[in-house]
Amino acid sequence: MLAMNTPTIETERNQALDILRGFAVLGILIMNIQSFAMPGAAYLNPTAYGNPEGINKWVWVISHVLADQKFMTIFSILYGAGIVLVTSRAEEKTGKSAGLYYKRTFWLLIIGLIHAHLIWYGDILVAYALCALVFFPLRKMRPSRQLGLGIFLFSIHSLIYLFFGSTIQYWPPESIAEMADFWAPGIESIQHEMAMVTGTFSQQIQHNSSSAIELETAVFLLLMFWRISGLMLIGMSLYNRGFLLAHKTVAHYRKTALIVFPVGFALVIFGVIKNFAADWDLTYSMFLGSQFNYWGSLLISIGYISLIMLLAKSSVFSSLKDRLAAVGQMALTNYISQSIIGALLFFGIGFSLFGQVERWMQVVIVLAVWTLQLIWSKPWLNSYRFGPLEWVWRSLTYGKKQPLRKKLPYTEESLI
Repeated sequence: MLAMNTPTIETERNQALDILRGFAVLGILIMNIQSFAMPGAAYLNPTAYGNPEGINKWVWVISHVLADQKFMTIFSILYGAGIVLVTSRAEEKTGKSAGLYYKRTFWLLIIGLIHAHLIWYGDILVAYALCALVFFPLRKMRPSRQLGLGIFLFSIHSLIYLFFGSTIQYWPPESIAEMADFWAPGIESIQHEMAMVTGTFSQQIQHNSSSAIELETAVFLLLMFWRISGLMLIGMSLYNRGFLLAHKTVAHYRKTALIVFPVGFALVIFGVIKNFAADWDLTYSMFLGSQFNYWGSLLISIGYISLIMLLAKSSVFSSLKDRLAAVGQMALTNYISQSIIGALLFFGIGFSLFGQVERWMQVVIVLAVWTLQLIWSKPWLNSYRFGPLEWVWRSLTYGKKQPLRKKLPYTEESLI
C-alpha cells in the first residue's frame, strides 16, 4: 500500500549532499556581499567603484578566482539533483510526484519573489523555480543524455555573449551609451543608486523591484535560463551517477580534482590577466573577457564538489562536517538570513553603510556571518526538524502545518 507524501526525515538525508549545500550557501556570500555593499557595477567590473588597488585589488582577484560563479554553479547543480531526489522519494511513497513537485516549485517562486522585491534584487530562487517548471519531464532521462544536453544549454549563454561582443560596433549609439553606463557608471548614476539604496524603505523597494524585474525578464530569458538549466541537467546527471552522494571511490574524486582544478584555475587566472591588460574595457571584458571565468568556474566547481565528497567520505573533521551539514539542511533560511543581514548593514532600513565599506572589510563581515551560521544552525536542528523558512516552505507545499519541534522518541510514524 502506498503511503502519503511526507517531508524527508532526518534518517533519510544524505550527509554528503547536506555538507555540499552548506559549503555552497556559505561560499556564495563571498560574492553576494559585494552587491549588498557596493554599486551593482562593481560586482562585474572591479574598476567601476572604489579603490581597485592594493589589498582591495587582491581581495577582488582572490574572490574572483576562488568564488565568483563557483558557488552559484554548485547551487544550480544541487537544485538539479534535488529535482531527482524529491520526485524519486515521492514516487517511492505514493507512486506519483508531479503535484508535489509543482506545488513545491510554486511556493519557492513566491518566496523568491518576496525576497527579490522586498529584500534584495540579486535573488536566485525565482530563476531556479522558473527553470524547474520546465525540467520535470527530463528527470528520468539517461544520465549521459542529461549531461550532454546540460553542457549544450550551458554553452548557449556563451554563444549569446560572443554574439553581442562581436556585433557591438553595429549597435545604436544610445544602446552603447546605456551599456557603458551599466558597465562603468558615472558619478550621477552612482549617486542615484546610493540615494535609492540608503533612502526610505519605499525607495529601497522601488530599487529592488526595478532591478529584480529586469533580472527576472530580459536577463533571465537571454542569459540565466540557459546557464541555470544547463547546470540543473548536469546536476541531475551527477546525482544519478552517484557523484554527488559520495558513492564514487576516493581515487575517483582525487583524480577528478587533479584534472579539473589545473585547467579551471588556468582559465580563470588567464582571464583576469587579459581583462586587466584590456583595462576592463566594455567591448572586451564584458563579453569575450568574461568567458574564461564562465567555463573555468564549471571545472572549479566540479573540483570543489570532489573535495567535499572526499571530506564526506573521510573520518576527520566530524564536528565541522556536522556543522556544515546543519547549515546545508537550513540552506534556504541561511541564504535569506544573509540577505536580511546585508540589508540591515548596508541599506537605509538599517545602518546605511552602502558604498562605504571597502572590499577587505567586506571579508571580515563574511567571516562573521559564516561564524554565526555555523554556530546557530546545528543547535537549532537539535531541537527542530527544519529551519524556520524550510518549515514554512514545507507547510505550504504539503498544504498543512508541519510539526516543527522534534519529539522524543523520534519516529517516522510521528511525522504522518
